[in-house]
Amino acid sequence: MLEKKTLDYEKVVLVGIINQEQDEEKSKEYLDELEFLAYTAGGEVTARFTQKVDIPNPKTFIGTGKIEEIRTYVSDNEIGTVIFDDELTPAQQKNIEKILKSKILDRTSLILDIFAQRAQTSYARTQVELAQYQYLLPRLTGLWTHLERQRGGIGMRGPGETEIETDRRIVRDRIALLKKKLEKIDKQMETQRGNRGALVRVALIGYTNVGKSTLMNVISKSDVFAENKLFATLDTTVRKVVIGNLPFLLSDTVGFIRKLPTQLVESFKSTLDEVREADLLLHVVDISHPNFEEHIASVNQILDEIKSADKPTIMVFNKIDNYEHETIEDDDLVTEKTTKHFTLDEWKQTWMNRLDSKDVLFISALNKENLEEFRKKVYDSVREIHVTRFPYNSFLYQDYEEGL
Repeated sequence: MLEKKTLDYEKVVLVGIINQEQDEEKSKEYLDELEFLAYTAGGEVTARFTQKVDIPNPKTFIGTGKIEEIRTYVSDNEIGTVIFDDELTPAQQKNIEKILKSKILDRTSLILDIFAQRAQTSYARTQVELAQYQYLLPRLTGLWTHLERQRGGIGMRGPGETEIETDRRIVRDRIALLKKKLEKIDKQMETQRGNRGALVRVALIGYTNVGKSTLMNVISKSDVFAENKLFATLDTTVRKVVIGNLPFLLSDTVGFIRKLPTQLVESFKSTLDEVREADLLLHVVDISHPNFEEHIASVNQILDEIKSADKPTIMVFNKIDNYEHETIEDDDLVTEKTTKHFTLDEWKQTWMNRLDSKDVLFISALNKENLEEFRKKVYDSVREIHVTRFPYNSFLYQDYEEGL
């Protein structure tokens, strides 16, 4: 008889700010995403705190009154972890820990923790470890609380500084070692990519949890791990796919997210090389998410950073089975119609209508809706790239309908 397994979720509290860059609605959305991140990492959110702050407090990030309110709640409800939506400086993290007497995380450290859980291969673990050490290096002073360096005085001058400096040197040496290891693996992966021959390369890109791995499984008949959690996929998977009689390589890449830590972009450089070297990008979007337009902008920004924004791209709007729009009653003369009230057909008449019709798709990977249209568009795009590269091969691959 199998034992019933119960998961113990850690009780956490979320903290966000409202300022000129993010209004109340956007702050709520960021905290929703942070809550999903916390759930993915194994946390149960019991409360949220927000404060209007023009300039974050250099000592405690938020105001003294709000931090006292959080301290009371944390103390009364035995909260183990407090998570801030923005990156904290080492000094802020140390000061907040002293006041709240609990574990303090920011968005970056939370994402790093999820990446550490998800990393399966030696390569992914090395990338995550490098990012973690780069994040940890400026925060080492906060770890030596038993030496109380800040107090100084007799007997406190020396050992603390020496131990911290020793630790810094160990971490710097480890970072240098991991960088060398990654350089070696990068060369190996470059060789692997070179050995794939002249097949057209297609990469699935998009925000995290938009259904890239599910789509990969449906198209390539593979068994890539897919789950309704953020960053379910961390290791790039490449599969040979044949549509009709046309073969090409399809790669499933790590999902992007807003406020992605710079350490991760840097350490996952080689994973993103799959995107850089792709001939065609399939930009998967979760159209059922209320803010999918911002997700598109975030992905485009990262593509711009890795100099891949000008590649041929097909926009694949996924999860149409999940899409729901708000309705306005006939007698409601007050509510103003916004994008939240758009049906799928109305969305298609917006900026999407200005996109080339051959570069836009509406599908459901889970329910396999419109997959035939998806296959046709991918086939036509891959065939076009292949024939441009090898004109003498054009007779091998017919039009999609003829091939069928």
